[in-house]
Amino acid sequence: MKTNNNARSPTLERGLGLKEAVALNMIEIVGIGPFVVSSLVIRAMGGPQALIAWLAGALLATLDAFVWSELGAAMPKAGGTYVFLREAYGPERWGRLMSFLFVWQTSLEAKAISGGLVILIVMLLYRRIATIGKISVLLWIGVVGTMLWLIWGGATHFNAKIAFDFPPGAFDLSWVWFAGLGSAMVSTVYSYWGYYNICHLGSEIKDPERNIPRGIFLSVLGIAVLYLAMQTSILGVVPWREAQNSDFIASLFVERLYGQAAARFVTGMILWIAVASAFSVLLGASRVPYSAAQDGNFFPVFGKVHPTKHFPHVSLLVLAGLALVFSVSLKLKQAITGILAMRLIVQFIGQAVGVMLLRRRRGTQGLPFRMWLYPLPAVLTMIGWAWLFWQTGATRKWGLAEIALGALAYLIRAREMRQWPFEKKSDRLSVSSIP
Repeated sequence: MKTNNNARSPTLERGLGLKEAVALNMIEIVGIGPFVVSSLVIRAMGGPQALIAWLAGALLATLDAFVWSELGAAMPKAGGTYVFLREAYGPERWGRLMSFLFVWQTSLEAKAISGGLVILIVMLLYRRIATIGKISVLLWIGVVGTMLWLIWGGATHFNAKIAFDFPPGAFDLSWVWFAGLGSAMVSTVYSYWGYYNICHLGSEIKDPERNIPRGIFLSVLGIAVLYLAMQTSILGVVPWREAQNSDFIASLFVERLYGQAAARFVTGMILWIAVASAFSVLLGASRVPYSAAQDGNFFPVFGKVHPTKHFPHVSLLVLAGLALVFSVSLKLKQAITGILAMRLIVQFIGQAVGVMLLRRRRGTQGLPFRMWLYPLPAVLTMIGWAWLFWQTGATRKWGLAEIALGALAYLIRAREMRQWPFEKKSDRLSVSSIP
């Protein structure tokens, strides 16, 4: 992709292969999520049947993977969702609003990490994409290695009576049971998010028509196996009645197996995993304002590419600055948690609807990847995301408020730029007459 319509301008490089793509996806998915929400999931489900919530989260992620794979393979460009929403809803009208809302969401989103780690991550990311790919593989080794160590420890000390100590009514499929499942899935699904990160790096993926779908499905499958194995291992060592009240379940688990020194070590490795996840998140997110700027739908400075390292350095630095501010501001906590609900509507439901709109308008010819059993995965995905949106409870109002603020920001900017819905008929005619 060229910047500033200048043939001599620096461009993004396709320097990420399938191995690097899978590594970037998997390290974003894991983060600290499975280590801090395990107790919440057990508590919501009321026993070892909490594994059902992890399995259901994997199923929903797999269904959604079909949507991402079809869109990502068809439009392998920087920005991912930004491009998908723009094209699905029409680049001249509703697509402008939907894609702007995604940029708005991305600008608000941040990982809960300290300011010092933000600076470290920027130092790691401030380099060519091929080098970043190698760093991602190294980070991936630490992430997967830690999880395999936990799984091995649990497997060699596994007690089936503890792991499958189901309470009475554990599988009583009442409304209360499904309410518990919904609450638990809010945590498990959030722990699976990230399998789509390579779509935002579409312009930097080698052979994207093949590697994007493969990278997505391999990531979901790999993480699902690791999550289920790790959660089962923990339940086989720490009784669920104790585990549901532990805020540091991984450390408790390791301490129970190997002592306090090992528990401190695993705490350090969880910090490694948190850095790896934030590394991948910031990498993918920085391509979103860049793509919007290239499209003329965001501040032009975000479209600049580093002259020698060939990555959107301004976008990276600005988003890192926002992450730094968020990391020291506790007052923004509620607003940031509202991003979960906002993403469900704008990004996930918006894309599931969008893939059907694109098929209706363009047909299926030329699609490098077509979802199986269309439109079933997209429809089930929409139902699943809508149900989870309702399960977010009070967070819903923050998500809707952030969407409303984003729409207001878009309308103010559109009025100043004389873009839809404020453009005049003469403006549309002049644009359409450009060859």
